[in-house]
Amino acid sequence: MASPDALRGHVDAMLLAVLADGPVHGYGAVERIRERSSGVLDFPSGTVYPALKRLERRGLIEGEWASSGRSKRVYRLTGAGTEALADERAEWTATSSLITTVLGAARA
Repeated sequence: MASPDALRGHVDAMLLAVLADGPVHGYGAVERIRERSSGVLDFPSGTVYPALKRLERRGLIEGEWASSGRSKRVYRLTGAGTEALADERAEWTATSSLITTVLGAARA
């Protein structure tokens, strides 16, 4: 299992990825990440909500209040967020490939 230190810095990208599936409120984003990770990742609200605010300030997502019983802020990707997600995916692919190559190299 990945350590919390290894995940630091990737929360924003994971949130962008689950928002690519469609608009969702904060707890719904947590549930999507939990489902995609087969229950391994279960971020606390103290991690997710500041990240959502950070992404919103950067213009990568936008939120609006929706009321269906209890008011919830629903977030969706912006065009800039879609582009940022593509960049994050490309960077992750390159980084993980490089690390896999280095870690997988056996020396005799």
